Amino acid sequence: MLKYLFLSLFVLVSPSCSKSRSHRIAKIPEASGIDYCADSDTLVVANDEGRYYEIDREGEILQKKRLGKYDLEGVACTEKQFIFAVEDKGLLIVNRKTGKKKKIAFDTSYHDKELPLFDKKSGIEGIAKSGEILYLAKQAKKKNDSFIAVVRFDRYHQKIIDLIKPKIADIAGLTIHNHFLYMVSDKKNLLIQYDLKKRKIMKKIKLPKAAQEGVAFDGRGFVYIADDDGYVWKYSVKALE
Repeated sequence: MLKYLFLSLFVLVSPSCSKSRSHRIAKIPEASGIDYCADSDTLVVANDEGRYYEIDREGEILQKKRLGKYDLEGVACTEKQFIFAVEDKGLLIVNRKTGKKKKIAFDTSYHDKELPLFDKKSGIEGIAKSGEILYLAKQAKKKNDSFIAVVRFDRYHQKIIDLIKPKIADIAGLTIHNHFLYMVSDKKNLLIQYDLKKRKIMKKIKLPKAAQEGVAFDGRGFVYIADDDGYVWKYSVKALE
């Protein structure tokens, strides 16, 4: 039986399970996605208005750039690129060095059925990358309608090869950490650990009530939450290791 691990697991969070300003490290309008860039030891934050921000681990804004009229809902950081999930249009690749943009379209069919990934009302809400695999979370208010598309993503292929159906409503952010897929549910205020090999949820961690839309780990024992209400939060996850 899965146990709900309440906020006391975060050693820096108050027992009252309320958000504390001491954990708020940055104020970013409509923060809708976040990822950790290991090579630069920074975080990239996407927002709904087509901008992205690069911040350090303490929340200082190092740069911000506007990409255009895009509803950015998530971001994955690689050594050379930022890969943004655009809710109703697909993927936008940005070269980290030059800023050059490239739109990517791919086959959204799976087993001869077209998947409604790109939708103005309930499109892609989260993205994570591991090697040549992308994970794209489809927004759904009902748990039985939610899914994560597993996409082979290399120079030769952009194709859905699998579906994950965690039965969690409103999956709004994804990340990979220690070989687990983590997701946040905005509606349920949860951080969920999913075992990709066992294809099952391992942990559910209750979060403070907020508009969680992104999650990232820095590999140093901290987790960062992008809050669509305009903030980035930082918590310790020592108790989860």
